[in-house]
Amino acid sequence: MLNKDDAQAIARKFNADIVTKNSTHDIAKIFYRGRFVAQFGIRRGSNRNQGHDHVPHEIHWSPNKCKRCAQCHIGFDDWVAEMIEAGVIAGDNG
Repeated sequence: MLNKDDAQAIARKFNADIVTKNSTHDIAKIFYRGRFVAQFGIRRGSNRNQGHDHVPHEIHWSPNKCKRCAQCHIGFDDWVAEMIEAGVIAGDNG
């Protein structure tokens, strides 16, 4: 299960812009080459172990890959390559 620390680690590795509004979540917005490509919420509550299992769905990656990313085994470049291959984001030709 992904928790708040994992979600924050992914946001940092992806150099996400964090948008804070009057809600229970901050929004991590991910950009690639200046274009918005994905976003996910990070709960602001004090319970750091509260689940963030929505993150994989929102960034089109498996829970296992998200956990590995949070633990420093894979990163943004790996995610970009997979998203280009899957057609989720445009590559060099798009």
